[in-house]
Amino acid sequence: MNMPAFEFSQGQMKPMLVTSAALGVVESKPVSNFVDGQSIYSDGERAGQVYRVEFGAVRVYRVLASGRRQILDFHLGGNWFGLQNEDFRRSSAEAIGTTGIKSISLRETRYIWQGLLPVVLENFSSAQEHQLVIGRQSALERVAAFLLEMSNRAGGTCRFDLFMPRIDIADYLGLTIETVSRALTKLKNGSIIRLQGTRGVEIVNYRALQNLCL
Repeated sequence: MNMPAFEFSQGQMKPMLVTSAALGVVESKPVSNFVDGQSIYSDGERAGQVYRVEFGAVRVYRVLASGRRQILDFHLGGNWFGLQNEDFRRSSAEAIGTTGIKSISLRETRYIWQGLLPVVLENFSSAQEHQLVIGRQSALERVAAFLLEMSNRAGGTCRFDLFMPRIDIADYLGLTIETVSRALTKLKNGSIIRLQGTRGVEIVNYRALQNLCL
């Protein structure tokens, strides 16, 4: 039976709450390990699986007609992804660093998709938020909104590590890597953030960062 499925290819801001039936099925599944850059699924593949990140992170992206990659979202531990409303994938997913994934077949497990409705709703909300971020006119506003999003995903802390490389940030925000670097430097020079190594970020002036997004 061809079971209904859904996809709004954006990630969750926090681990999703799903029904006990759905959780019970996924907990019985083994963890599949992926290395950095390894494909989890590709554009054009037949759909039918839903995935949960156990550890590590995942990027979901499309390749535009121009050949440029557009990252649709990032998924962290506890996040579900891969739900879609068509028979074939319209995006690709790759591991960021060493990543563990569990998967459920929507066709083999009858009605399990119904237990994932909260994922659909949260993905839809997150998709709307991402459109607001990339719809901002200035690169500084986009980078500021991105840092606030990453702070939120890290539990609201002002100190966190960016788990993705800067080229991923650029492709997520629709910018070049040079533009992202300049924006981060401007925020640093304005005493709004501190950069710690290649991935560490500390938000020094949270209100100022928020004001850039108003």
